[in-house]
Amino acid sequence: MSDDEQPAGPRTVERRVHLGFLLLTLCLIAVNMRATITGIGPLLEQLTADTGVSLAVLSALTSVPLVAWALCSPLAHTAAQRWGLNRVLTVSLMLLTAGTVIRSLPFVPAEGWPVATLWFGTAVIGVSLAAANVLLPAVVKQSFGTRVPAVTALYTALLAGCGAIASGIVVPISHIVTGGEAWGWRMALLTVCATLPVALALWAVHHHRAGHGRGVKRPAGAKRGPSVWGDAVAWQVGAYFGVQASLFYVLLTWLAPMAISYGRGEAQSGVDTMMFQLTGVISSLALPLVLRGRLERWVPALLPVLALIAIAGMIAAPGGILWWGMLAGLTSGASLAMSLTLMASRARDHHTASALSGMGQSVGYAFAAFPPIVFGVLHTTVGGWIAPLAFSGVLLVAQALIGILVGRERYVLDR
Repeated sequence: MSDDEQPAGPRTVERRVHLGFLLLTLCLIAVNMRATITGIGPLLEQLTADTGVSLAVLSALTSVPLVAWALCSPLAHTAAQRWGLNRVLTVSLMLLTAGTVIRSLPFVPAEGWPVATLWFGTAVIGVSLAAANVLLPAVVKQSFGTRVPAVTALYTALLAGCGAIASGIVVPISHIVTGGEAWGWRMALLTVCATLPVALALWAVHHHRAGHGRGVKRPAGAKRGPSVWGDAVAWQVGAYFGVQASLFYVLLTWLAPMAISYGRGEAQSGVDTMMFQLTGVISSLALPLVLRGRLERWVPALLPVLALIAIAGMIAAPGGILWWGMLAGLTSGASLAMSLTLMASRARDHHTASALSGMGQSVGYAFAAFPPIVFGVLHTTVGGWIAPLAFSGVLLVAQALIGILVGRERYVLDR
């Protein structure tokens, strides 16, 4: 039974304070999660100038977290089963903090050292975020019960919104001058994650107070239970996560180049990309309002409609790409919140939610790594933007069809 489902009693106020503290902690964690990676793109030119590594090579830094999420997401659930959910999340936040610092190390004791720390720090960040991405839906399932959609929407909105803000302010921060010298990319990447140590400290306090979440050891010779990897509902949730993530990463990668080709300036194209992400905050927060009554069944399938209109607008009236991007952002933000909600609501308990989250995000991110590449290949080989945008439309139709399946009230591992 979750904390908010327990009967009222003398400790009701204490439980509410505990949940309030936990909610504050989850929000602060969300503030820092995407901000640790969205600042890299706008700083690539500075990174190239400072390290001497080509822009083409350094652009792969944005793919490192995706690869880490695809490979490491299932391991997070296994680790939580063995050592406890709270403990593993504590370690992941420690690694996230360490990776952020390593990536920005200002010391250069040997030639090539700044490049090595940049890649290694980014890899550590990717691995730690893989665990956090997987385990946060399980934490919400365990502690907030019937409030899962609202809590998920809140931390998803913060995750997306603060990531967008970080990508918009990281360059101006790098140009701040102190003592006659600009802060540079290292200090800028650290600054946008300045509250990360506070999030770690608050989670450590929660972990200490909770006094639960220890791993469960199976008796020797005991058979493993059924795996989510063999469950049809789990694959449907994973597929839905994958196609919705594909749209986000396609537009995150290509919206700015598309805007520039339509005559927008470099600064304007950056604003277009930021607004695409920020409008997702609005739809993330609004999602719980529509997940009610008979409409709840069809919400996963209806969400892609706005983005389909946006794709058609980018083809027919490209001059309005700012507004079309914002319309697509509404689909993107709500779809991410919907996916994370499904990982909690399609599981009977938080252990199954953790397994489903690990499997779904592994499958989803492995798939999402390819559509931005396909989009670019179509743009290069066919020319123009109609063919790649049509490809994006196919992804959205697939999301709608899969949404019909995941909208049904089915649960993972139910027989």
